[in-house]
Amino acid sequence: MQFDPDYFKNWSKTRTPLKLDGLRRIISATRYSLQGLQAAWRYEESFRQEVVAIAVLIPVSIYVAGSVAQWLWLILSCALVLITELLNSAVEAAVDRWGDEENELIGRAKDLGSASVFVSLVFFFLVWGMTIVDQFVYDFWPT
Repeated sequence: MQFDPDYFKNWSKTRTPLKLDGLRRIISATRYSLQGLQAAWRYEESFRQEVVAIAVLIPVSIYVAGSVAQWLWLILSCALVLITELLNSAVEAAVDRWGDEENELIGRAKDLGSASVFVSLVFFFLVWGMTIVDQFVYDFWPT
């Protein structure tokens, strides 16, 4: 992914003053959140891949889950992957603002962000794997 300087060109001009309250603040916060999701979709290939995979897995989760609690765990594990991917992308965008030069702290920040996505994916596979084993393997397991 190449850094796009135009993305941040008018960044400070698009932000509203901090003195918003009530419904206007909620509307502004929602607008900023949607802008963030749009930026993630536009600039982050891994985010797009995860969204497509999760869009396929959500209907599958209805079949896989044996209870509402299991279904909730499946959905929460999907959400956790997207949340950590968004946070990792935010760290990378902030760090990339300072350029491409080698720096130990920049490398560490990117590695930690990547590690957080990895941990969320491990959790995702554990939840889905345990649910599938519980629903389909234990039924045929000899007791």
